[in-house]
Amino acid sequence: MAYHFKLSLFDNQGQRKYLNQEERRRFYQAANIQERQDIRLFCLLLFFTGARISEIVNLNNTSIDFSNKSVIIQTLKRRRKDVFRQIPLPDFLLDELKEYVAKLDTQSFRVKDSIWKFSTRSASRYIKSVMNEAGIKGVKSSALGLRHGFAIHAVTVLPITKVQKYLGHAYLQTTAIYVDICGMEERELVKKLWTI
Repeated sequence: MAYHFKLSLFDNQGQRKYLNQEERRRFYQAANIQERQDIRLFCLLLFFTGARISEIVNLNNTSIDFSNKSVIIQTLKRRRKDVFRQIPLPDFLLDELKEYVAKLDTQSFRVKDSIWKFSTRSASRYIKSVMNEAGIKGVKSSALGLRHGFAIHAVTVLPITKVQKYLGHAYLQTTAIYVDICGMEERELVKKLWTI
């Protein structure tokens, strides 16, 4: 028996569940001025990877591959535990992560320990707080809204198979929801059709 369900970028009241480009920009700016380095890095990893909040909470010392300039994320929404994906990171973020992880090494840190000293629940509160500072409200003001915003931005600049890989989707049809964009993102795509 096959189960079919319809994914939507809107809730039952028609509220958008994703951050648009302007909201993503505001989130990035609010995250970047966080005084606590761990919260800033956590937010930026969510922003640049589109990962699930639990996947970022799960990162350990070996998850950051500094030689390949990427993060290796265990895909947690699969039945198998051995599914990983590698996502490139910007140099400035890698530099700060290297500094952060080096500090952990001096504090009786074991390799398999999470690099974050907070739970998924606390992480969710931190994300919500940064969203508030960025003036982002409603259903979209969550780690999931940030993930959806990443995906929508990604499908406008990357092949959909890369987006599927980065999001950790098993099926391309799951990723295809993000092609059904609207608002300013859709307008920017359509502008390409208007060029003569």
